[in-house]
Amino acid sequence: MDIVTPGFTGRPRRDGPTLPPGQYLEEGFPVMSAGPTPRVRRDTWRLTLTTETGATREWDWAGLMALGSEKVTVDLHCVTQWSKLGTTWRGVPVEALLDGVDTAADYAMAGSSGGYTTNLPLADLVDGQAWIAYEFEGEPLHPEHGGPARLLVPHLYLWKSAKWIDSLRLMLTDEPGFWERAGYHEYGDPWREQRYQGD
Repeated sequence: MDIVTPGFTGRPRRDGPTLPPGQYLEEGFPVMSAGPTPRVRRDTWRLTLTTETGATREWDWAGLMALGSEKVTVDLHCVTQWSKLGTTWRGVPVEALLDGVDTAADYAMAGSSGGYTTNLPLADLVDGQAWIAYEFEGEPLHPEHGGPARLLVPHLYLWKSAKWIDSLRLMLTDEPGFWERAGYHEYGDPWREQRYQGD
């Protein structure tokens, strides 16, 4: 008795990339913003870190570069359902900004030139999960993609990777940012399709 039906070759192989549910593969790099593109020069750029007690640290461009950088290759997933795989960035790990900071905070609010904000658990910004990115594919980051520097948190939907970052505020309790106040999910995990409140 035959164990395998003649002509059966097994299940078809899927050699393509694995994408989060509901996503499609994008070859380009769509530009999406909540407002006009700010034009921030490196010589005037500043990044301010404020703890929950009001203590502050500030970096200019040279100060940011002095923290040391990493080159990372990551996949991006936008809430509008496109994914771009294997993107290469250079940036300063967020934990370098937090080195020596005394905080009891569990959350952070990233702020951008132009007033955009987005909230994140502080745990998602450390341990090699997030960067202040300033290069994309070996070139300085273009303004339409957040240059001169943006937050890069690739394991969450891209709206959490605030473009034109200029502040990071540490918080004891969570607060909604720009899109979260408009009904987007507080966390934004693409693998769990956390696009909107209640997902």
